[in-house]
Amino acid sequence: MQTILGASGQIGRELAISLKREFTSDIRLVSRNPEKVNDTDTLLSADLLDAAQTLRATEGSDIVYFTAGLPMDTSQWVAQFPIMMRNVIDACAAHNAKLVYFDNTYMYPQNSTPLTEDSPFSPNGTKGKVRAEMVLQLLDAMHSGRVQAMICRAPEFYGPGQTQSITNSAVIDALAAGKTARVFLRDDTLRTLIYTPDASRAMAWLGNTADAYNQTWHLPCDDQRVTYRQFVSIAADVFRTAPDYKVLKPWQLSLATLFSKQAREVAELLPRYNADNLFVSDKFKARFPDFAVTRIRDGLAAIARERQPSS
Repeated sequence: MQTILGASGQIGRELAISLKREFTSDIRLVSRNPEKVNDTDTLLSADLLDAAQTLRATEGSDIVYFTAGLPMDTSQWVAQFPIMMRNVIDACAAHNAKLVYFDNTYMYPQNSTPLTEDSPFSPNGTKGKVRAEMVLQLLDAMHSGRVQAMICRAPEFYGPGQTQSITNSAVIDALAAGKTARVFLRDDTLRTLIYTPDASRAMAWLGNTADAYNQTWHLPCDDQRVTYRQFVSIAADVFRTAPDYKVLKPWQLSLATLFSKQAREVAELLPRYNADNLFVSDKFKARFPDFAVTRIRDGLAAIARERQPSS
């Protein structure tokens, strides 16, 4: 059996689809309020902050995918994420289950240096430090032989469904509604974006590849890196709307932090928008040359089709 912890998020849902389509029908979905994605899924409600519930959620699993997220709230990240990671590691060790951890790039330097699996950690804020702490927990368990695991890392998302990202909320959702998109700091820096179905499908491939374990993998992205100016142009063309956007300057974003908790929560991530974001996924592409990465225009077209009103 293959178990997805955090199955209610977009990555977990897409992962369930990919696993069923390509690998197995024996899938358990775990979250606080799980819902079936495939008709053959089994459901289990669990709180990953509870060690006993986490142990029960992973029992009988051959592979466990840790895709659970938390709201963009620093205090919750500090208080909860390290406990969740410890409970998941302990549960997988107890059941001799392989662990696939879905990670982000918050712990990386936020500059224009190309990012590979060997890039050093240099978090810019508290959320980045928490993510680095979680990875170090897992690396220690891997290197000590407690668990057989891998780290699957992805840059910023864009995608269908309930994909949660700045690109979705500030650009795609706005343009799809015929409104003005918002771009942080600059519109001329190159962005590496990952299409959420690609991220989940790649993780399914990795999880079901025996020699991929005990390594870190950058999940595959379109090598057509674009600026937000170009992204808005492509998205507007796909959504058949005007390519209207405004660049939010540093002073505007600083002012917003005085009145908006959401603005304060994303403040530590802003430097990444002031420099090229060059996330390198060559290792995955060399190992899986047959994996078809979705081009940006094709991904946006799929999002547009999903949002068309049904007749």
